[in-house]
Amino acid sequence: MLQPTRRDFVSTALTTALAAELIQSQTASAAAPEPLPFRYCLNTATLRGQKLGIVELVDITARAGYTGIEPWIDELDRYVKEGGSLPDLKKRIADQGLLVESAIGFAAFLAVDPAERKKGLEEAKRCMDLVRSIGGTRIAAPPVGVTENPNLNLLEAGAHYRALLDLGVEMGVTPQLELWGFSKALSRLGEVAFVGIESSPAKAAYLLDTYHIHKGGSDFGGLAHFPGDRMFCFHINDYPADPPREKIGDEHRVYPGDGSCPLKQVYATLKQIGFQGTLSLELFNRTYWSQDPFEVAKTGLEKTRASVEG
Repeated sequence: MLQPTRRDFVSTALTTALAAELIQSQTASAAAPEPLPFRYCLNTATLRGQKLGIVELVDITARAGYTGIEPWIDELDRYVKEGGSLPDLKKRIADQGLLVESAIGFAAFLAVDPAERKKGLEEAKRCMDLVRSIGGTRIAAPPVGVTENPNLNLLEAGAHYRALLDLGVEMGVTPQLELWGFSKALSRLGEVAFVGIESSPAKAAYLLDTYHIHKGGSDFGGLAHFPGDRMFCFHINDYPADPPREKIGDEHRVYPGDGSCPLKQVYATLKQIGFQGTLSLELFNRTYWSQDPFEVAKTGLEKTRASVEG
């Protein structure tokens, strides 16, 4: 019989160690399910009814446990008008450990009239400058100015969005093409995808919303056709089964998990397409607006997390 060599002993030891390491790794994976790669953000519309200043909104957002904030441009305008310093606000946001994940502005970059569209781009540039001044790199780009136009030329809309994207490159702020379910233009997932593809696929970014997908009548399965790496912020909320889709309004939005939205499907699809951005809680519920803002923010985060983990 051949005697085992030193090399045999080393090889056996290495094999045994590697096997043990693999078993340990598999056991740990089984014991701790892989977490979903989402961050949590507060869209300040959720506390809009309390009429708070942006400084208070930043403090509440951080204290409630969010990692990001999505302010509205009119809040920044009011802050500046009242003598606030944007560099100071940027520092306050950073000191609180928050990221400016996105911002909500209303620039008519899709307007059919060239003069109005030019004004829209000028407004977009102004808004981007505000967002950049507080550390943000993204802004919403909804179909402002064409919501009553059911015959919007989507090819032309793609060209107009491309012009906005080019402006965004210049400003260092990405405009995210936003779905508006109540609008007569860009109310469906297919329309938003078409405009994005026909603009500049490598630069286009998409801002979608569970309520607006429902309101516009799109199938939630359509989410699977969007590029997750071009989605940085996703508006999360829920809605009741009644009133019906045709009559439901923004004010009917409720905390995630308190309605009938297929959130389990939404989260699974977002993970499937590689979305690793932030879930931004955006509610316009009048009942919540009459409640303590910190409790609303805290409850919103708890329910959003529970809906993801569940």
